[in-house]
Amino acid sequence: MTTLKERLRGDLVTAMKARDDTRVRALRMALTAISNEEVSGTAARELTDDEVVRILGREAKRRREAAAAFAAAGRASQAAAELAEEDVLAGYLPAQLDDDELAAIVAAAIAETGASGPAGIGPVMKVVTPRVAGRAEGARVAAIVRSQLAG
Repeated sequence: MTTLKERLRGDLVTAMKARDDTRVRALRMALTAISNEEVSGTAARELTDDEVVRILGREAKRRREAAAAFAAAGRASQAAAELAEEDVLAGYLPAQLDDDELAAIVAAAIAETGASGPAGIGPVMKVVTPRVAGRAEGARVAAIVRSQLAG
């Protein structure tokens, strides 16, 4: 079993004993998503820590999107609950890159690939994506790549 998955399970037990409902909901949801991923496909398999981090990132993004939808619908308490769960998951994710760090990585990738103009977005993204894996959302990376290639 991966160490991150073990940590999630241990933290779930601790949260259950402490009766921390938000943390219990978030961790159960994350562990369910991990289990579903492990049994999907042709054969069951054990996920690596990197794969678990990817799943946690995806689930955190779902919580942010759900919170935005609830807020837009005027359901502030449910939006707050979703954001609280997202905060729990964020504690298990690597630190996010700030805009300056991300811009420097993108600039280095543009120099490395020699890309220019909109046609260079694909090659630059191919170089940048593995370097920022789990530390920046794809849409944010793409926006910075587009802005640097345009200007």
